[in-house]
Order: sequence, then structure tokens, then C-alpha cells
Amino acid sequence: MTADPTRSADALLDQAKRLHLAETLVDVSRTVAALDTLDEILASLVTMTAGALRAERATLFLNDTATNELYSRSMTDHGPREIRMLNDKGIAGKVFQTGRGMVVNDAYAHPDFNSEVDETTGFITRQILCAPIRTGRGELIGVAQVLNRLDVGFDDAGLQLLEAMTSQAALALTSGQRDEHRNAQAAKEMEFVDLVADITSEIDLDALLLRVMAEATAMLDAERSTLFLHDSRASELVARVAEGSNGVDEIRFPDSVGIAGTVFTSGETINIAHAYADLRFNPSFDTHTGFFTRSILCVPLINEAGDTIGATQALNKRGGPFTAEDEQRLRAFTAQVSIALENAKLFDDVRRVKNYNDAVLESMTNGVVTLDNEGEVVTCNAAGAEILGCTEDQIVGRSVHDLFDKNPGILALVEEVMATNESGSLMDVDIHVGASCWRTSRARSGSARRWRATWIRHWRIDSCAATRTFSGAPAPSSPCCSATSVVSPH
Repeated sequence: MTADPTRSADALLDQAKRLHLAETLVDVSRTVAALDTLDEILASLVTMTAGALRAERATLFLNDTATNELYSRSMTDHGPREIRMLNDKGIAGKVFQTGRGMVVNDAYAHPDFNSEVDETTGFITRQILCAPIRTGRGELIGVAQVLNRLDVGFDDAGLQLLEAMTSQAALALTSGQRDEHRNAQAAKEMEFVDLVADITSEIDLDALLLRVMAEATAMLDAERSTLFLHDSRASELVARVAEGSNGVDEIRFPDSVGIAGTVFTSGETINIAHAYADLRFNPSFDTHTGFFTRSILCVPLINEAGDTIGATQALNKRGGPFTAEDEQRLRAFTAQVSIALENAKLFDDVRRVKNYNDAVLESMTNGVVTLDNEGEVVTCNAAGAEILGCTEDQIVGRSVHDLFDKNPGILALVEEVMATNESGSLMDVDIHVGASCWRTSRARSGSARRWRATWIRHWRIDSCAATRTFSGAPAPSSPCCSATSVVSPH
């Protein structure tokens, strides 16, 4: 029986196609297995699919589950370029949503075709072959798209080839995505650790607040961040400084008002995509600053003891609403910096008290000299310098034994108080200043000066040292020095 030559030729052609497909798939597997990064895999697959299907251009889109976008990457003269679009738009979006490939040989006549990409790039799309990318488990992870076949139009055979090639590369693509995500997370964690270590070394409260807000804004890709601290005495939330607020230094409002107030009172995170659609949103902040709030992510600021001490708020994430990952990162960030904020606030309070005390001391007519635990003079107010006949620079830093070396009674009292931490006093003591001040005093007046003085010791925090403060005042009518010394804890 003679074989049909036509049937034999068709069988040979079919066998050749199968062999070509097998060789192509083996080449795909071998090529992507030798690559390390997702960008390398994408670039290689683009070249291979365009070549296998004799097309002008090819693009692979992967799905970003966090943003519901399809993204592709390519190399340009200016470096890597990433294109993103919603995963339900255009031919690619239709294929991704339905999971079925499409052959389109008249792109502009198809209702799902999106011409915006052509308008942006200047490329003219005539034909489209688009196939879903599935893993071995059937999970849809993206789409592959080739444009403008160089000879005839695309057909179903080409679609089958494209689907086979992308399926062969799906494992490498998912592995590349996981590696990229893992490396990005590791880099973020290291950056986060370095950032927190750097921030927590700052003790100036205003500088720390600005730094925290700037870093939160950058970390979340937001337009602005604000940190509110709770003023327990006034039951208010206070923004000492608002990043990008054009000179607004402080904003106050009741601690139960608005999104920040709700977060502060409840201790729960709030993530709002549309601020003005939420009844809890307080628009007075926008009115006060001239800023327009679209989206809000606000987390409580909790200290090491578990107490809520404020709230951190990020506004207007670029490219869409804040994500669950953004919530986790902001909570972790504020948890770390809360300790630094409390330390800076304590330092700020101490500095305010010190400035107040310094102002009070400078306004006093009594002379006040403070000593550290080593017996060196830490401060001396103007009245004290005048009483001792010296300038403040001549007194500060000197030893009390040097300053009052001719006053054994005073030195004995100082040593007794330092040793026992008990109050003590001296009555009617002649004061003779140390040699350097004595010369200054004689140069000014030409004779020794005699004073009535009261000496008071107290304890206060000053550079982590307990200081002893003595105060004295001149006796205006006494021809000789009559001094009263009183030493008491304060």
C-alpha cells in the first residue's frame, strides 16, 4: 500500500514543529536557570519571545499583589525604566483578569485596547499577541505580550508557543520575585536599624521631631508627616513642629478630636484612603496649615511602659492609599523612636527648668555659687561675682578651696555638708576671697570688702552631678564682714 505523500509531509511538518517547540523550551529553561536577578530574567525572556514569534517588540508584565498593578521593566539610555498600570486595564489587563490569551490583529479596532501607551512612547501598535503567565500550580502571576509580527499576523499557534514559553519560565520568574522581595526587605531592615540608631542619639527635642517626621515621610513615600505629643496637663495633643508646614510652629487640639485623637484614645491604628469621607477627620488642621489631606495613616506612639504618649500621622501616600506593610513599618518605627522622644522630652524639660532657674538667679541680688561633687565652681551669678569682687569667668571652674582658701570655717562647712548630706550653718563669719579675686577686688576698690552672707546648699540635676549652691548678699552698713551661713537640702 502506497503512503499518501501529502499526509507524510504534514506529519513531517508537525514533527518538525514539535521538535522546534521542544528545543525552544529547553533553551528557555537553560537560559533563565543561568540568570541571577529578576531584571535579567525579564530582559532575556523579552528577547527570546520577540525572536521566537518574529515580533517587533515584546513585554512581560508581572502582577504586584500589593497595589493590583501590572509592571514591566526595560533598559533605556537613562537606566532601568519601570512601567505600571492597573491590572484590569487594556488588553494585558483583560487577559490577566480572564486568564485567557488573546490574538488581536487590529489593535485600534479592539474595544479593550489602550492607546495611551502608544501616545506616550510614540510606538504604533498594529497587532497584539497576549498570553497569561501561570505557575505549575496554575497561579496567575502576570501576562506576556508581543507586538507587530514582522511578516503575517499572529495566530493561535503563536499563542500556544507564547503560553508554553512563559509557563516554562514561570518558576524562574516567581523565584526571582521572591529573591528580589527578600533582598529588598533585608536592605530595608538594615537601613531601618541604622536609621533608628542614628535618630536615638539626638537629644534636642525639636531637632528629633523634625528628623522623625522627615524619615517617616520618606519611608512611606508620603507628602507629609506629623508627630503629636500628649500634653497631660492640658489634655491636648501638640504638634511642636509640622514638617512642610510653612512656619507653623505649634498646633494644639483636644486629645479626643480628629483621627489623631481617636488613635490616641483608642490605641488602634487608623488607615484611611479618603480623609474627607471619614466623619472622624478634623479638617481644621488643613484649614490652619493650608494643606489638603487625601489619605491618612495614623499609629499610636507607645512608650516602653506601654503608655500612649502621642500619635504619628503620615499624609497622602504617593501612588495610592497606604498599605498594610506601611502600617507595620510605621508602628515599628514609632516603637523604636518613642524611647528617644521621651529622653529628648525629659532633656527639654530639664533645659527649660535650668533656663528658668538661670534667669531667676541672674535677677537675684543675692550671690549664688554652685559646686559640683568635686568641689569645683559650676556657676556663679552676677551678684555672686560682684560680692566676691571677680568676674564670673574668674570664678567658674575654680576649686572652692582655692576660692575660699583664707576662710577655713566656710571650707569646713562645705566639707561637712558634702560628707554628711545634712544641713549646716555658720553665723557671723568674716569672708576673705582667694588671691586672684583679692587682687581684682583691691584693684577695683583699693581696700578689702566685708560682707554679710547667707550660704545655702541644695541639690539639683546638672550634667548628671549634684551641685551645691551657696548664696550671699552684701551687708550695706556693716564696717566689717558679718556672715550668716545656712545649709539646707532643696
